[in-house]
Amino acid sequence: MKRDAIGTPIARQTLIGQRVRKPDAPEKATGKTRYINDMVLPQMLIGKVLFAGRPHARIVRMATDAAEKLPGVHAVLTGKDAAGLKFGFSRDNVALKDKVRCEHDEVAAVAAETEEIARRALELIAVEYEDLPGVFTPEAGAQEGAPLVHDNFPGNRSLHFEFKHGDLAAAEAASDFVVDSVFRPHHVTHCCMGTSCAIADFDHKGKLTIWTQTQYPYNYKMDLAPALGMDPGDIRVIQPPVGGAFGSKLDVYPYEPIAALLAKKTGRPVKVAFTREEEFKASPTRQAAIIHMRTGCSRDGVLTFRTADVLLDNGACTSWGPTIPVIMMRTTSGHYRVPVVDFKAQAIYTNNPYAGSFRGYGNVQTTYATAQQMDMLADMLDMDPLEFHLKNAQKSGEYTPQKSFLRECALAECLETAAKASDYSRKRREYAARRAEPGRYKKGIGLASSIHNAGGAKIHKSDGIGTILKVDDYARVTVITGASEIGQGIDAVVTLIAAEELGVPLEHVTIVNNDSDIAPWDVGVHASRTTFIAGNGTRRAARKAKAQILNAAEKMLGEPAVTLELRGGFVVRDACGTPLIELERLLRRMHFQDEPELVMVTDYYEPKSEPEGAAHVSDHSAAYSHAVHVAEITVDTLTGEIKVDRITVAQDVGRVINRMGLEGQIEGGIAIGLGYALSEDMRLEKGMLKNPCFRDYKLITAPEMPPLELHFIETHCAEGPYGAKGISELPTIVIAPAIANALYNACGVRIFNPPMSPETVARAIHEARH
Repeated sequence: MKRDAIGTPIARQTLIGQRVRKPDAPEKATGKTRYINDMVLPQMLIGKVLFAGRPHARIVRMATDAAEKLPGVHAVLTGKDAAGLKFGFSRDNVALKDKVRCEHDEVAAVAAETEEIARRALELIAVEYEDLPGVFTPEAGAQEGAPLVHDNFPGNRSLHFEFKHGDLAAAEAASDFVVDSVFRPHHVTHCCMGTSCAIADFDHKGKLTIWTQTQYPYNYKMDLAPALGMDPGDIRVIQPPVGGAFGSKLDVYPYEPIAALLAKKTGRPVKVAFTREEEFKASPTRQAAIIHMRTGCSRDGVLTFRTADVLLDNGACTSWGPTIPVIMMRTTSGHYRVPVVDFKAQAIYTNNPYAGSFRGYGNVQTTYATAQQMDMLADMLDMDPLEFHLKNAQKSGEYTPQKSFLRECALAECLETAAKASDYSRKRREYAARRAEPGRYKKGIGLASSIHNAGGAKIHKSDGIGTILKVDDYARVTVITGASEIGQGIDAVVTLIAAEELGVPLEHVTIVNNDSDIAPWDVGVHASRTTFIAGNGTRRAARKAKAQILNAAEKMLGEPAVTLELRGGFVVRDACGTPLIELERLLRRMHFQDEPELVMVTDYYEPKSEPEGAAHVSDHSAAYSHAVHVAEITVDTLTGEIKVDRITVAQDVGRVINRMGLEGQIEGGIAIGLGYALSEDMRLEKGMLKNPCFRDYKLITAPEMPPLELHFIETHCAEGPYGAKGISELPTIVIAPAIANALYNACGVRIFNPPMSPETVARAIHEARH
């Protein structure tokens, strides 16, 4: 560090709101990052999994002798090797199956010296199946007499949710307008750049070390243990750099315990990695659903009630997907001021792939319904949707029917900002007037909004985080945090906050957060919580360290600690910025004094949120946020192709911490939302995925991204670090219904069954004209 002359004032500066690159960006950009797929351990074997390749069947016979005798093969496992080791949300999954319930069910696994030998071994395993009748829609699964996916779940019924508030009959009677629609949001998958991969290794004491891309290393141990018959304390989780997650790594999936079972049997480390086709077939999906929604309002445009009856496609096993009604009902009851609510959801087992957590967590599906129905009611009222939205927008200090406290609510400001920036109301009138005019291409503009938790969500007993912070003799700072880095940028946020509080350069801060034996507990990356929770934890720990440092400075310098501050690597007088001593010199004096003192502090931050009770009434997040998107599109009425010309975003972010990271999260979230809206679709035919490759599964690519205009509304959240809120899920949630509303503005058709693909749109336009 440059040693500025003592006496030269150091001005106050802040990193908050600046553009700070991710600490790992240079290595990723130059190809130096070592992902798990690159890792090779001494004596490591390669594991491969035999998938059933059929949706529902009984295994009549399995012969593994030929595979076991193949030179280079060290282990072959079947369902008998995992019998009784059930895991998953409903304990209905097992690493290797004795009955097939979906296409990607794992029926055997091998460990061999090379991938080629492992593949050959799989080919030598002979399996005789007896195919069984299947159920491939939740309606079919719920019918009386339907084939059972699991014998111990009568009627194929998995999880059930219900919430009621207010007098529905009276609200319906008081309604002058009611919209009644059925929406069918579809299966999509995460499409991470890095395919699923795990490496497992046991030491001589029987302790398992597993390298995996999980986004919740600490709870992961608890969830993995039942699949192996182990104590969670005997499992160490190391998280290598993650090549994408988006919620897909928020559970234990069979390939991980398979790697561990193979390692245990062989006594050698085993690596299991998916091909891209296996990734498409075996990864979790976004939950498909059938949403029957009704919404009413009075003649003067005030909402009166909203009901939602939701049937979820559970798939063959229960991961986090069927729990999404916890958030779906929050949107149903809290997306605008809704006085009466009736919400029901039932998850039904099918022989389809099972769903997991995915960015937006149920709110993507629900907002696709609520935001379109808001537009539909506005049309029935012959009212500008902006006026209708503003009339029903909540204000700061209000509670939703489920008792979510909207302490800082900027919904109206988001609406007004996005509408003004896009000239929404004028364009909407103009495009609607041109709808019937001749011409192949039609312009449209649509507005949508949503609400989402922005301070975590207490769906576990704790939503907190542990932080350990130490400052060494050379003023280098190490933050050991439970907050996982999965590409979302928490490494930059933690580094920035530590540097801000301790007055040191960004490059002098190191973050350690990838080893469950070293870092303290955290519930994981989900629920738009990490900047909020980990940011608060880091700030609190840094302030403890700063207080210790300044108290030592008071003793050594004779200056009151309350008058001192840390800036530019110095202890300074706060009022004038005069440097008094270099920070590293002070730290060494603290270390080598008669009573040595090291700067090492701990903190555990638990947000002010309430557990989700059985009645679903609680303030389950420490903060809530809103976002509004305005989509401008051009529709080719002949081909049905939608070109997104521009997106205007207004989002309540509380306060900007790292502007570059914030922009990246908004852009990435919109890209996922655009794919959901326009092109991505898992083509399932009787449980079999027909498009397991990027050639046939259409992602939105960089050249297809439209111009974005981003407006950050800063409400200075009372609970957030420096006033920040969580932001990453709302961009994915809002864009699809904004495009759906724009399509109606352009062509007068509505799509309730996404994606709004060219074929779907062209058919809808043709049917509307004929």
